[in-house]
Amino acid sequence: MNADAIYNGQRSVKPNQRVFLLTRNGYAGLQRYSTAIWSGDIGTRWEDLKAQISAGINFCLSGIPFWGMDSGGFCTEKRYVQAWNDYQQTGVESEDLREWRELQARWFQADAFVPLFRVHGQYPFREIWNTAPEGHPAYQSMLYYDKLRYRLMPYYYSLNGMVHFNDYTIMRGLAMDYGYDANTHDVGDQFMSGSALMVCPVTVYGDRQREVYFPVHAGGWYNYYTSQHVSDGGDRQLAQAPYERIPLYVPAGAILPEGPDIQYSDELPLDRLTVHVYAGTDGHFTLYEDEGTNYDYEQGFCSFIDFDYDDARSTLTVGGRRGIYPEAVAEKAIRVIFHQADGHVCEMPEFIYTGTAKSLTTMKSMDSQGRVIE
Repeated sequence: MNADAIYNGQRSVKPNQRVFLLTRNGYAGLQRYSTAIWSGDIGTRWEDLKAQISAGINFCLSGIPFWGMDSGGFCTEKRYVQAWNDYQQTGVESEDLREWRELQARWFQADAFVPLFRVHGQYPFREIWNTAPEGHPAYQSMLYYDKLRYRLMPYYYSLNGMVHFNDYTIMRGLAMDYGYDANTHDVGDQFMSGSALMVCPVTVYGDRQREVYFPVHAGGWYNYYTSQHVSDGGDRQLAQAPYERIPLYVPAGAILPEGPDIQYSDELPLDRLTVHVYAGTDGHFTLYEDEGTNYDYEQGFCSFIDFDYDDARSTLTVGGRRGIYPEAVAEKAIRVIFHQADGHVCEMPEFIYTGTAKSLTTMKSMDSQGRVIE
């Protein structure tokens, strides 16, 4: 009732300004009121980080799509506070401070892929530059995932479109997409972020590797960072997890759009797009766009661009634009990168998309780095 009153009350006075409500309480059906839920004032402990992953998976399994947590934990343990205060006086990184910084980094790495990505907590201050100095691995890791989340804005905004138009859920237990594989049914420490990213958080202090289960999937799985094909699916592997990275994988057939480096969501128009295609099976993705802050999409003012990959022909077809809205950019410079199971990464020449369908086929003439020879 609280969410209902806020949502409908706000729309009654500003009918074309999107409502955003963040709440720590919720029940089934709350999603109809443009509400995002976070898990409350959780503790800053490793066991809390671990518990949050399975909690988020289960919460999203209930059908509520917008969930998040206080990245880093809200209620800080006294030993971490003391360690931070000592550091302000001495400049020496104690063992407790070293642990706190690693906890912040690991939490941030996982949180970068949940629907609602936000850092929030009691003292010590949680900004990246307050967490650690610029050269510290915690700083560098958090900066990397911050930038990655914003580069993936076209992907995540499209997933949000799928929530509205297709009743989709962004944070997905493995069983949601791979339920035919019984081994996925009790995996509580990995999740899909949309259909193209399998996220494997690290939740133990000092761990630099973790076991990963790769669901049965036609064409297998790729390492996101290296583009190497790492599994045919249906197996468990011990994955490397250095301080700065968590294991992150992409299923064959995935089509993953990335935009430019930005500092906030509407800093730049989406007139440049890099589309990663992972060979091994057919794939599909729909890029969704609208104005961003109003409700005009309810009247059809939005656009959809279908990307379809035919693995047998090694061909990506960018479909004709469906729909339009006044603020849409007329042209996009699109660069397509094919990731192939043999290790080649084939970067196609950039082309200008004007809304008309176009097909691109992987070229076989490549140099030693896998780039197309003109």
